[in-house]
Amino acid sequence: MEKNLVPKLSSDDFDEVVKKHPLLVVDCWAPWCGPCRFLSPVIEELAKDYQGKITFGKLNVDENRALAMKYQIMSIPTLLIFKNGQLIDQKVGAMPREMLEPELTRYIGKDEKGE
Repeated sequence: MEKNLVPKLSSDDFDEVVKKHPLLVVDCWAPWCGPCRFLSPVIEELAKDYQGKITFGKLNVDENRALAMKYQIMSIPTLLIFKNGQLIDQKVGAMPREMLEPELTRYIGKDEKGE
C-alpha cells in the first residue's frame, strides 16, 4: 500500500508537525468546497514529486475551527506555507499546477527571509 503523502492534520498534532518539518505546506479545505476538490489532486502530485523537500498536509477547517481562526482563513482553499516553524506565506484559491509549483518550490533551500 502506498504511503499517504498528504496526511490529515488536526489541532492535536498541528503544532508538532509545523515544528518537525523544515518546509510544510498545509492545504486548508472543507468537503463541501468545489475548488478544494480541484486543488486536492494537484497537492497529491506535488507531494509525490517533491517528497523529501516539501512536506504537505491537509487541514479540514470545519473540523478544526480554532486553527482556521488562528490563521485567519476566510476563504478556502488556502495554503499555509511554513518554513522552520514560521508561517511565511499564504496562498488563497485553487491554482493549476503550472501556477502553484513555482510559488512553492521557490522556498526550497531558502531561509525565512526568502534569501
